[in-house]
Amino acid sequence: MSRDVLVNVSQPEECRVAVVEDGILDELYIERTNLQSCVNNVYKGKITGIEPSIQAAFVEFGGPKAGFLHISDVHPKYFTKDYPVEKVGQRLSMRKRPPIQKCLKRGQEIMIQVTRDGIEKKGPTVTTYISMPGRYLVLMPWLHGVGISQKVEENEDRKRLREIFDDEDQYRNCGLIVRTAAKDASKRALQSDLRYVMRLWGSIQKKFKRSKAPTEIYQDSNLAIRTLRDIFNTKLTKIVCDSEEMGRKLMEFVAISQPRMKKIVSIYNDKVPLFHHYNIEDQIKTIHSNRVELPSGASIVIDQTEALVAIDVNTGKGSRHNDAETNIYKTNLEAAVEIARQLRLRDLGGLIICDFIDMAVSKHRREVEKVFRAAMKNDHAKLRILKMSAFGLIEITRQRMRSSIGRSTYYKCPYCKGTGNIKNDDMLGLELIRLLQLAGAKKETYRIEMLVSPGVADFLQNFKRTDISRIEQLCDKRIIVRSDENIVGENYIINCYDNRDRHLNMDF
Repeated sequence: MSRDVLVNVSQPEECRVAVVEDGILDELYIERTNLQSCVNNVYKGKITGIEPSIQAAFVEFGGPKAGFLHISDVHPKYFTKDYPVEKVGQRLSMRKRPPIQKCLKRGQEIMIQVTRDGIEKKGPTVTTYISMPGRYLVLMPWLHGVGISQKVEENEDRKRLREIFDDEDQYRNCGLIVRTAAKDASKRALQSDLRYVMRLWGSIQKKFKRSKAPTEIYQDSNLAIRTLRDIFNTKLTKIVCDSEEMGRKLMEFVAISQPRMKKIVSIYNDKVPLFHHYNIEDQIKTIHSNRVELPSGASIVIDQTEALVAIDVNTGKGSRHNDAETNIYKTNLEAAVEIARQLRLRDLGGLIICDFIDMAVSKHRREVEKVFRAAMKNDHAKLRILKMSAFGLIEITRQRMRSSIGRSTYYKCPYCKGTGNIKNDDMLGLELIRLLQLAGAKKETYRIEMLVSPGVADFLQNFKRTDISRIEQLCDKRIIVRSDENIVGENYIINCYDNRDRHLNMDF
């Protein structure tokens, strides 16, 4: 199986990184220079507000919106009393934490790290639990102990990694998380990575002491390096970049991480754009559709709302098996793998509800759930997957670190307001008749001019002329309806004037 990383930075305004398995797009990351992610950046911030009712503080750190800091993200070092040393992966429970108003005060300067970008009206989520990611390790200042990735499953590997980091003097006053990539790394490479993250943490501490809040004191690597750092392993077959400058940076990274693999990095110079050459662009287009067709003819429909993401599995027209239960079972198995892929591709987060087709056989439900969990193992985000219900529902919570691909590349349609539906001409025309009655009832109104789309104008002038004339006679007003090709959807303009031809301000 081939696993390739394609890096497209030919346009300075955008960086795109695609992870491709056997020609199929498996992961996609997009970042624009005007919408760069702040995740993992470290700042010296200042507390601007404390809300005891929600046990949260707001921190000014230099971004357009203040960061949201919940009490669960306040490190015990900010508690007024002597604080316990927390172990890696074992934070204090909410019951053991004092109220936030007793930990922090307005105007206080603190070190924070962004854990999630602001989404729409919400500001970024920040934490005082700092983490410094390296190639193989994540340094956790002010914590204690060593945690090993759950994806390192072999006991021998876990024992070897623990023995390497037995000497805590190497990372004094810090905790460590050993990443999955460390499984195949040598002791020398791991210790080199530890020295790197310790030096990085030292420089951040020095900059924090001499800087004035609010200011940035550490910026994470660019998207291409970040992605490679998170997914890099010996299974990668090639890394292709269409920029010489970025290509050199990737070569340097690979040379440090896996010197034997530096030859897999190449620069792409062909006239055909990189993603077109690898047939990726057409696959990217499907990400923005809410319907995904499956090879069997079945489909899944993905609807993203403010509260949750709903995914529905639908059977296709053709059936591969005479037995209905078997057909449904096979369709659900196929959908389980595709849903896991779509969650990664679209970077969907929060609460996700997957509605599989109802299965009468409990063994089939267990098997579909098993396949789904296996497919989700490749996901880098933090997950929680509940058991499938008797109705075929699987509930998932997936870490949301930034806006989904759809929300970061599209904006809401100004005509339908993101609903996908607009009123038909007849219904809108009837609504406008009522507004004409309302405007005509105002004593100060002498003349009413209404600009509408051609379709609505046609309905009013051909089917509602009598009603408009009746309003004119009843209210003793003059009404003019005009068609404007620049007006579309449910939009309209109503202007009212008095007998001196002065415009009247009216709310409709």
